[in-house]
This record gives sequence, structure tokens and C-alpha cells, in this order.
Amino acid sequence: MFEAMSLDLLAAQARTCTACRLAATRINVVFGEGNPDAQLLIIGEGPGEEEDKTGRPFVGKAGQLLDKILEAAGIARESVYIGNIVKCRPPNNRVPLPDEFKACTTLWLNKQLELIQPQIIVPLGATACEYFLGEKVSITKIRGQWMEWQGIKLFPMFHPAYLLRNPARTPGSPKHLTWIDIQEVKKALDSLGEKPSRAIKTVSQESLF
Repeated sequence: MFEAMSLDLLAAQARTCTACRLAATRINVVFGEGNPDAQLLIIGEGPGEEEDKTGRPFVGKAGQLLDKILEAAGIARESVYIGNIVKCRPPNNRVPLPDEFKACTTLWLNKQLELIQPQIIVPLGATACEYFLGEKVSITKIRGQWMEWQGIKLFPMFHPAYLLRNPARTPGSPKHLTWIDIQEVKKALDSLGEKPSRAIKTVSQESLF
């Protein structure tokens, strides 16, 4: 269980992080959670109020909607790894500032990605996409397109918080497009087969789907 222990150690170190101003206002560091050997990594912008209270990612209203999206596509939340670009809640849920973004990705996110080695990454929303693409982007223009980041498949999608603000399910609506997108992700997941083993797995591949 080398990966799990390594992620646990990294999470323990992150809980005492004071590398940026967000440490002064957070309640909990929200490191991330899920299968440490996941093929799919889902990553948002940063924790919200409920996540800050609980220390868990995507447990508020947006997280509950994400759970429904995954369930509808036949993807178990326990089979993926879920996190955020920054690990501490920005005040009033503002967009992370550049120095906060840099500190958190350099210290924590990059190491998470090295340990998990996902085969597919789904960044939710523009801020998460900007980390991987290295530039400002419009999520409405790039969502639903396969890209590549350091040899890993990248598939941007709308953030669930955006869907909560746009609840219509009519053809072409954000929710309708998200349903199309998550089915594409499931199709890609199913085509991967078993992830090459690097160490003893914490969860057998057979139990994931």
C-alpha cells in the first residue's frame, strides 16, 4: 500500500501548511480523497464552505450534484480521486490569487499527481483548466474536448457549481452538455483496461466497476 501511505503522509504535511495567506482563514485543509491508484482524477478550483468545515472535497451542493453525475454514468465516487487546485478555501469563495495558486500546486498538487498517476484528468471549470493548459481559457469553448497534459488524457467539463446556477436540462444547456461529457469520460474509462501495477493496490481493479 505504498501509494496510500505516501498520500497519507503528504496529506498530513499539507494539514500544517502556511505557505500562503489562505492558511490564516481556513478551518481545514481539504487535501483530496478517493482511490490512491485511480485511473480518473477529478479536480476543481478550491474548497467551499462545507468542504472547509469537513475537510473533504465536493461535499456541499456542488459535490452532491457531482455525485449524481457520476452515479448516472455508472462511475463510483470511490473508484476515482477527487481534489482541488488549492487545498484551502479562499475567502468568500473568490478565485485563488496567482501566488496562492502557485504555492499550492508546487507544494501539493504536483506531488499528488505524481503519486496517483491518473490516466484521465477531468478539470472542472476554467480555473482548474488553466493549471493544466497554462493560460486563461473559456470553459464553454474547451469543455468536452480531449486534450493531453504530460502524456495524460485531459477532458475539461463544467463545474457542478455552474450547473447549479444553470439548472435547465434543455438540449444544448450546460446540464445537457455535461451528461454528454460524462458519458464520454465513462466510455474512455471502460476502454483503458486495468491500470499497470506499480505497487500493491489498496483496492482491487475488479471491485471498482
